[in-house]
Amino acid sequence: MVDVQGTVADGFEPVRDAFAENFARRGERGGAVAVYRDGHKVVDLWGGARHADGDPAPWTRDTAQVVRSATKGVAASVLLLLHQRGQVDLDAPVGTYWPEFKANGKERVLVRHLLSHRAGLPVLDTPLSPAEAVDGVSGPAAVAAQAPAWDPGTAHGYHAQTYSWLLTELVRRITGRTIGDWVAEEIARPLGADLWIGLPDAERDRVGRIADIEPPAGAAAQGLRLRPKKSVSDAYADPGSLTRRAFAAISPPADENDPAYRAAQLPASAGIATADGLARFYASLTGAVDGGRRLFAPATLTLARTEESAGPDRVLVVNTRFGLGFMLHGPASPLLAPGSFGHPGRGGSLAFGDPESGIAFGYVTNGMQKNVTADPRAQALVRAVARSLAG
Repeated sequence: MVDVQGTVADGFEPVRDAFAENFARRGERGGAVAVYRDGHKVVDLWGGARHADGDPAPWTRDTAQVVRSATKGVAASVLLLLHQRGQVDLDAPVGTYWPEFKANGKERVLVRHLLSHRAGLPVLDTPLSPAEAVDGVSGPAAVAAQAPAWDPGTAHGYHAQTYSWLLTELVRRITGRTIGDWVAEEIARPLGADLWIGLPDAERDRVGRIADIEPPAGAAAQGLRLRPKKSVSDAYADPGSLTRRAFAAISPPADENDPAYRAAQLPASAGIATADGLARFYASLTGAVDGGRRLFAPATLTLARTEESAGPDRVLVVNTRFGLGFMLHGPASPLLAPGSFGHPGRGGSLAFGDPESGIAFGYVTNGMQKNVTADPRAQALVRAVARSLAG
C-alpha cells in the first residue's frame, strides 16, 4: 500500500481517497496532485516512486516531471499575455512578425490559427531527428517551409509536435527572447511556480524518469472514444495518416529522459512541472494567487476559453474543442465543468482552471498509460474534486 503524503483542506478528503485508489486500482507508480480554490491551495498530495522504471527512490514534495502536452497551455498563455500587453495582434498574419513563414501558401495564416490548431501544419514532409528538434533552428525552418495540409482557418487538427516550433519562433520574433526565458521571467518566477520550458541544470535532480506502462487488468485507459472505422489505432497504423505523421514529426522519437531533451524549449511536449506549479499557474489565470498577482485580465480569460475550434479533429480523429491554445471541456477532454479550460498531456498529466468554481487543478505522473486525453487516474481525481465541491 502506497503511503500518500501531503494535506487536504476540510471537505476535499475525496481527492485524497481517489489519489490513494489510483495506486491501488489504476496502476499509478508515482505522482502528485494539487488543487487551488479561489487562489488558495486546498489539496497538496504526492506518493509512490519518483521514477517509473523500478528505482525505489520516493516521490517527494518538490519532485517535478515531464508533463508532455500539458505544456501547451503554458505556452499559449505567453501569446495571450503578449496580446494583453498590446505586443501581438491575434488577427494579424503570422508573416507580419515572421516573414519567412509566408512560404508555400501560408500568407493568410493568422496568429489565432496557430493557437487554435487551424493553421494546417500538424505534419512535416521530412520529420526532424531528435537532435534537429532541439537545436532551435531546424524546427522553425521546417514549419516555415512546410505547405499546409488543408486551407488554413477552414478546419482544425491537433498540432501535436509542430506547435513547439510555431510558438517558439513566433515568440522570439515578437519579443527577442526565447519562450523558456519569457516563461521563467514573466510567469514562473513572479508566481513562485515550479514549471519550466527548458529545464535549468540546477533543477535536473528534482525530475523523475518517465516510462510507458500498461494499466492493470480491468482498469484500461478510458481515452478517446472513437468510431470503429476511425479509431486512433487504425490511424496510427497508416503511415500516410495525419495522426501518424503528426505524432512522428520527430523521428525516431526523442528520449524524454535525456537531459538534452529536457533542457530543450519544446512547448508542445517537453515542459517540466510539479503538480503545484501547474495548479498555481492556472490559479493565476482565473484569479489572484494567495491574494497576490493575477496574470490574465478578465478579457484575456474570456479569450482563453472562448471556442475557436470544435468538431472533427483531422489528427485526433474525434470531435475536439479548443479555445486559443487551451483545450475546452468536452467528451474528448473532460475537465471539471463546461467553462473549464486547460490541457492534458498524453499518457497522464492534466492541468486546468475553472473560473466559475474557482478551482485550479494540476496532476503529474511518471507512468505514461495508453491514452491521448482522458487518463483514468486524472479523471478519477477530477470527479473527486467535483464531489468535494458538491459537499
